[in-house]
Amino acid sequence: MWLLTAGTFFAVLGAGSTQLVFNAVDLVEKYACNDTVVLPCIVINLNDNNDSSMHVSWKRQGQVIFSFNGPEQHIYRHDSVPSANFLSKMDLSKGIASLRLKNAEATDGNYSCEVTELNREGETKMELRTHMVDSCDEEKPPTPVDKCERQFDLIQSIVIAVLLVFIIVLCWAQLGVIAFKCETVRKKKKHITIACSIFTVIAVVAVVLFIQDGSISMNQIGLAFTVIPAGMLMVLQYSIFKMVLDDLTHKGYALISFQVVGYIVAVVGFALSVSACPSVLLSVVIAGLVVMAVADLLALVYVYSLLKTETESTAEMSDV
Repeated sequence: MWLLTAGTFFAVLGAGSTQLVFNAVDLVEKYACNDTVVLPCIVINLNDNNDSSMHVSWKRQGQVIFSFNGPEQHIYRHDSVPSANFLSKMDLSKGIASLRLKNAEATDGNYSCEVTELNREGETKMELRTHMVDSCDEEKPPTPVDKCERQFDLIQSIVIAVLLVFIIVLCWAQLGVIAFKCETVRKKKKHITIACSIFTVIAVVAVVLFIQDGSISMNQIGLAFTVIPAGMLMVLQYSIFKMVLDDLTHKGYALISFQVVGYIVAVVGFALSVSACPSVLLSVVIAGLVVMAVADLLALVYVYSLLKTETESTAEMSDV
């Protein structure tokens, strides 16, 4: 009986000696904040431990995207993955044939890693999948390479939302002052009220998308909705000034120019922030919105002072 058992053991061992064994991983998830993606391929029973006697082939959906010819030390990369490379070429002789490539080049799908060492070969397969909520979850990233963080700082996001709400309040305050102080322009302000209402709705949607946690793509859309439509404010401000002034004064032009500068700064900050992950440049967006908020506040004071002066002048003429 023991002879049969021993024979079976050595038969299995002999069969196994021609087959490379991998530390298999069935699923790899990538995250929106990752700069790179690592596809693991680790052989645990190399014998020769010499990369000159090895061949490695990485396939995506059955097509070779990366290969290594040990005897010639030649590496092939498909045009779709120019960044593809071994995680560590020096560790290839230890059985680590893991592939690293840029996030944008790592499309979802089925990948396979085939390794040959002299007359021994083996293959491991895995699926690469983008995290369903496109988020950076602190529970997921296990390695420094795949470090994942929230793209936009929560405190800075809240500051931006507060600034946006403050700007909207100032916009409505100007309309309120005009309606209270100036009876003759109530009909003229109808289209401005509609425009301000549209901007308010967009701002509410922007805040909801921007502040929520767990979805980086939605946060980016929210930031876009926060900054880009803010350009409407310059048109609204010009229209408000035209309601109370026949000809725009130098102060009016200066205040609108002040808003334009703030808007340009905010848009530049948006462009720099949305492409960085994690982003450290939201402060530029905040600076732009602060400038716009200050310009709106000064515009409110300016409109109020104009209407107050006009009211007092009308009252004096009535007394005369």
